[in-house]
Amino acid sequence: MSSSPPIVLSFAASDPTGGAGLQADLLTLASLGCHPLSVVTAVSAQDSRGVDGLLALEPEWIARQARLVLADIPVAAFKIGVVGSARNAEVVAAVLAEHPRTPVVLDPVLASGRGDLLADGETVQALRSALLPRTFLLTPNSLEARRLALAAPDAGLPACARALTDLGCRYVLITGTHEPGARVTNTLYGPGGRLCEDNWPRLAGDFHGSGCTLASAVAAFLARGQAIEDAVRQAQTYTWKTLEAGFRPGHGQLLPDRFFDRS
Repeated sequence: MSSSPPIVLSFAASDPTGGAGLQADLLTLASLGCHPLSVVTAVSAQDSRGVDGLLALEPEWIARQARLVLADIPVAAFKIGVVGSARNAEVVAAVLAEHPRTPVVLDPVLASGRGDLLADGETVQALRSALLPRTFLLTPNSLEARRLALAAPDAGLPACARALTDLGCRYVLITGTHEPGARVTNTLYGPGGRLCEDNWPRLAGDFHGSGCTLASAVAAFLARGQAIEDAVRQAQTYTWKTLEAGFRPGHGQLLPDRFFDRS
């Protein structure tokens, strides 16, 4: 019997398009040589243009899914996306507390690319109080970083990162897709401030699932034993290539091609 590949468990909402959410996590993790486990937190009705509705699962079902599979299969990393509700954030945090040595990558998806709300104020507060203290790496875009930090819309991102690490997460990778400029700047912060900064050519078009892809890729590289700065850099390279190879199967946003290297 061959040895197991690195195993990563994703908590996320389903996305029927496969562009984002749980399906994006599974595709990304598999493409990077990991075996993905999954816990469904919510069911979405959406297409490539936006989200029509989100139905959160009952917290008891989230805990039941997670604890059964984790009692059977050890994991090397966790990845968290949309949790669906404040109660769900709290139950996910309770499960993570039972595995304190396993790194957690949290992608705080607060809205869709079109702006559809995916987390209300109560859920944001639960992310801050329950999940951030359990998070190894937080991967917000600049809008999410400001909202999670309870900062003004024009607040400086270093101050937001400091506020978020003060809440308990160890590292924060703030992506610059929503900031102006011909290049996208992604910055990794630690407890002592900025650790590294990477700049990427801004690609034309709007993409569905880029944040899910990046966070899942970091989780994959962490599960494969990479140090945080190496994992973040390799995940960015992978994500940029999936976007460069992106395709438009419907009438809305482009989807990342997680299997761009088919050779």
